[in-house]
Amino acid sequence: MTTPAVGIALAQFAPGPDPQENAAAIAAYAEEAAARGAGVLVAPEYSSYFVTPFDGTLPAHAEPLDGPFAARLAGIAAETGVTIVAGLVEEAPGDRVRNAVIAVDGSGVLAVYRKQHLYDAFGERESDHIAPGALGPPETFVVGGLRFGLMTCYDLRFPESARILADAGVDVAVVPAEWVRGPLKEFHWETLVAARAIENTMFVAAADHPAPVGVGASRLADPSGVTIAALGPGPGLVMGWADRETIAAVRAANPALVLRRYRVVADPSR
Repeated sequence: MTTPAVGIALAQFAPGPDPQENAAAIAAYAEEAAARGAGVLVAPEYSSYFVTPFDGTLPAHAEPLDGPFAARLAGIAAETGVTIVAGLVEEAPGDRVRNAVIAVDGSGVLAVYRKQHLYDAFGERESDHIAPGALGPPETFVVGGLRFGLMTCYDLRFPESARILADAGVDVAVVPAEWVRGPLKEFHWETLVAARAIENTMFVAAADHPAPVGVGASRLADPSGVTIAALGPGPGLVMGWADRETIAAVRAANPALVLRRYRVVADPSR
């Protein structure tokens, strides 16, 4: 039985310090995505609130999962019929906040992932402001018969993050990001998105902030690592399609990758 393809739209925009304006931007992209037949819209990391450099305003703008930003996304999802994935600055105990990604449909929050690998690299110190997420089961949701799994930005540099999703039966890894610009960073971004797709034989949908803060280049890679939809450095929306038949064909042609995955799961020493 053929599974219908699911349209995945990537919204590349620059969130700012006004959550209402950020939600309005997502609403506009969701309307466009719905008109083009998308089932899922992926927005960037920190979609609810973003300032650069980070400062002491983050805790004051952190929200709970049942707060106004998530509620607004649920309303947008209900109006458009599109499941929305977006970054949320979430409340946390103490002086720091959590860098969360939420998947939301018209019924509310479907899945929540709190970033585990914080961006303490290339002169940045995300951990000064963000509390890492706890280890836990993969966060997934289903749209159109495909299983989607959540990651965030810097997680792309850690292959285990995507492998855990693949082992959980994920067809599409979703990666909201704020991939900071720097020497070779565009190359790293494009390479890592493709690598995670190739080694796990799954689609990878990654949405970034546009230039000048991010590299842009939001993209959807297929299970062979081929980019099937992408943007340049500026704001915009791009869309591609994911289907289980493509995944099955790639895995049939390269069964060693699938066997390797199941060996890792079966071996309790790993």
